[in-house]
Amino acid sequence: MGVYRAHAYHSWERGTNENWNGLMRQFFPKGMLFATITQTDVDRAVRLLNDRPRKRLGYATPREVFNGCCDSH
Repeated sequence: MGVYRAHAYHSWERGTNENWNGLMRQFFPKGMLFATITQTDVDRAVRLLNDRPRKRLGYATPREVFNGCCDSH
């Protein structure tokens, strides 16, 4: 399997990663102390993001797409 590594400080080479970081920043703003984040906070953010419709997925949620893939096999 080929492995791709982005160059340091080349955020445009990591589009999906940078998009996910932006989504996470809605819940955990820059400068927030990670020591103050609870597991409940993380679980809530993950649940909300997995249940958010995405244009890229034809306005389905990531959870719907994942469940659809798992149900068909």
